[in-house]
Amino acid sequence: MSDFLLELAANPQFRKIVQTAGLPVPMPQQLERTDAPYAERPLRHASILVGGGLTGAMGAALGRALIEAGADPMVAGHTTAPQTFTDPAEAFGRKVQDASQHEGSVDAILFDATEIGRPEDLVQLHALFHDWIKRLARCGRVVVLGRPPEDASSAAEAATAGGLEGFTRSVAKEIGRKGSTAQLLYVASGAEARVAGPLRFFLSARSAFVTGQPLRIGRTVAGEVPRFERSLAGKVALVTGAARGIGEATARLLAQEGAKVLCLDRPEDDAAVAKVAHSIGGEAVLQDITAGDAAASILAAIDGGVDIVVHNAGITRDKTLAKMTQEQWQQAVAVNLGAVVRINEALLKAKAIREGGRIICLSSVAGIAGNVGQTNYAASKRGLVSYVEHLAAEVASDGITVNAIAPGFIETRLTAVMPVMIREGARRLSALGQGGQPEDVGHAITFLATPGSVGITGDVLRVCGGALVGA
Repeated sequence: MSDFLLELAANPQFRKIVQTAGLPVPMPQQLERTDAPYAERPLRHASILVGGGLTGAMGAALGRALIEAGADPMVAGHTTAPQTFTDPAEAFGRKVQDASQHEGSVDAILFDATEIGRPEDLVQLHALFHDWIKRLARCGRVVVLGRPPEDASSAAEAATAGGLEGFTRSVAKEIGRKGSTAQLLYVASGAEARVAGPLRFFLSARSAFVTGQPLRIGRTVAGEVPRFERSLAGKVALVTGAARGIGEATARLLAQEGAKVLCLDRPEDDAAVAKVAHSIGGEAVLQDITAGDAAASILAAIDGGVDIVVHNAGITRDKTLAKMTQEQWQQAVAVNLGAVVRINEALLKAKAIREGGRIICLSSVAGIAGNVGQTNYAASKRGLVSYVEHLAAEVASDGITVNAIAPGFIETRLTAVMPVMIREGARRLSALGQGGQPEDVGHAITFLATPGSVGITGDVLRVCGGALVGA
């Protein structure tokens, strides 16, 4: 189902007429996306304005990450470029620019707030963004880095760190109409070197439909410095609900990064899932995940172990609570939550998930916020959030991360049959003013499946375009 307003907005003449006339018609920006595999220098020639502290371990990690990714950083708010940036630049035969000498727009703005500790320090955000936010290019990126509030040494420091979230979420909504995004990375002390992977994702076109999200990067799970190209080569991934939609997109993206993908779906979808598996060099696994023998069958299918488990399969059985049958309740909870718990229990008990593994569960913004007629669905999807938070701590010593993805309005065959006015309203209720694509969720899942995401566990990444409700 095409987005009529998005198509109209792509017409420069129509957009100009609407803007000139001041008509109350939302004009969403066509998002810049990519279907290319991960590259050694994904930010090649990207102009990135950097400000804030930029010293110590955080500054060194940022300087190295940006230079190695191919970016052209320019420093603001410093009389001379910090050594944390000039040293890696010289190693790569590059120079760090002085932001005051730059004319025109920038592709991204990055602010290091890890050194601020008092509420009055928050004015540094205004000092940088006031002059530069209007020079952020369309489909640009904003990333703010801070310390986790829970690690603060005082209430004032915690308040200051928490203020970064309100700031970033608001920036996301201000710049969303231009297709731009804003994220907050809370980086624990000692985990600075782990920002490279998240920066490559959040500063790239892979995160086109992710905005206004706070994520925590920590040291809970051990992991080596990753390679970024073909980082899943030699790994085995299991994707449930892989016959179509988000599952199919995820299977294709994981395979593109080198993984062998086991594509699981119901026996009724034999032809569809077999077609997907064949096209990516994977294997089809036919299994009803709610069946009593599901865990045993899956263990047999992954003989030799698995590195990545993506619990994507899900259903809705929507009715208001007074009209919902017990069977409808049980069906949604059994598929969306119960099967996930049972399958993971079996895989972990058999030690079938290898060291350095990744478990990724599909939650939902509707599950987090709640929705009329979806008490069963919301219970199951919100249950997954608490589930990953608890399970992450249990398996951290095995080098396994556990996270959830919470999609917002994603254009699939299910949304295509929604009443037109409900569908239009859902599309516009986000900072980006449009729905996402299955590939947007697939890119987020793939990021969390890569070695570069090792610092993130027990967290929820919302792929919702900055939904105005519940995100």
